[in-house]
Amino acid sequence: MSDIKQRVALSSIAASAGLTTAKGVVGVMSGSLALLSEAAHSFIDLGATVMTYFAVRSSGKPADAEHHYGHGKIESVSALAETALLFILAGIVIWEAAKRLMSAQPPEVEATPWAFAVILLSILVDFLRARVLYRTAEKTSSHALEADALHYDSDMWSSSAVLVGLFGIALGYTSADSVAAIAVSLVICIAGWRLGRRTIDTLTDTAPPGAAGRITASLTRIPGVVGIERLRVRQVGQVLFVDLEVAVSRTLPLDRVATLKQRILEAVRADSPAAEVTVTTDPRALDDETVLERVMVMARNRALAVHHVIVHAIGGRLAVSLDLEVDGALSIGAAHEIATGLEEAIREELGPGVEVETHIEPLQPFDEPSREAPAERVAAVREALIEIAIKVELVGAIHDVRVRAADDGEIVNFHCLVGPMLKVADVHDKVDEVERALRLRFPAIKRAIGHAEPELPPH
Repeated sequence: MSDIKQRVALSSIAASAGLTTAKGVVGVMSGSLALLSEAAHSFIDLGATVMTYFAVRSSGKPADAEHHYGHGKIESVSALAETALLFILAGIVIWEAAKRLMSAQPPEVEATPWAFAVILLSILVDFLRARVLYRTAEKTSSHALEADALHYDSDMWSSSAVLVGLFGIALGYTSADSVAAIAVSLVICIAGWRLGRRTIDTLTDTAPPGAAGRITASLTRIPGVVGIERLRVRQVGQVLFVDLEVAVSRTLPLDRVATLKQRILEAVRADSPAAEVTVTTDPRALDDETVLERVMVMARNRALAVHHVIVHAIGGRLAVSLDLEVDGALSIGAAHEIATGLEEAIREELGPGVEVETHIEPLQPFDEPSREAPAERVAAVREALIEIAIKVELVGAIHDVRVRAADDGEIVNFHCLVGPMLKVADVHDKVDEVERALRLRFPAIKRAIGHAEPELPPH
């Protein structure tokens, strides 16, 4: 993109230099203020185009330690300087034209064939260059090239005013040249106003029209986005910077929040591929949260592992009990302090009248060294499980029995078949019954873990 902008800017420099020279020479020879004004206008355009060339070169540099958002605003600074030059030129031309109109003996002006030829050539070149610059500016979102296109556009209309003035002079209207010069100045002022307004909008971080509305509409369609707390948009060159703060349910785990952020990013870039998006999530308590979800949030906020959470409503008040896992090497005093902190957090969340009880359990150690038990030991455990399961209602065939020996006891994993339509609570109770019976038979087993699988219908 930067190479395209530089090539177009260089071609504009060549066009501006040629037109400036031709208008200046013919303007001096004919004495036409309108033509000299056009030459001055083209000379300023030449300087502005040189500024544009260096601006697009600099704006294409990537972000660095001093310019964290890149160098795109260099183009806007260049466009602002061009705007100032346009208004200065317009003021000078209007002043000189007014002096000529009020003078008793205005300077003599000749409408020579060369003057007509230069103006007609200028109109043609301005039209072609403006079209090329507008297309490139739209494709690359370049404010500097857009400013250059406005210059050529205004040149075309101001040259048309000079052409009318030359026809007036040829017909004997001596004041036509000064009137044409004033018309040129007005065209320059209009072009300067249009350019200046857009440039100032960019430099003051005015949000691009419609951008915030499109982003809001796309985000509200994403499941998981509860609300948009803040949306700030600004554009630098072709890059749209979006600063977002969205509300999400506080019960969402971190991996789902990360996935939601990615979907938000994709939604914004679907409309603006070059967008740089910063997304901040604000966890919010929703009205439909259950007591269980709220308790789990309190535990997760403290990085605590809890299970067997039971919530009862007793006479209009809540009673919460849960199992809390802590490091088994902690003293009971330190573990009790952790449990008390969790209980206080739950009461603060649910209300001071809530009854909270915690059962402290040792957290199973991570990466505990273990080894496969001998084959005869595995066979003995498997036979015992099959014998126990026959006596326990709802529990079917035992399979995939594994026994691992550790320093402080054995761990047994097994699978069993159950009816596919049974309730989870009923299955859990029956599998627990099998596990307890196994540990009673083999005291060396410190933990038995049964995995229930739905029994598939026969083919």
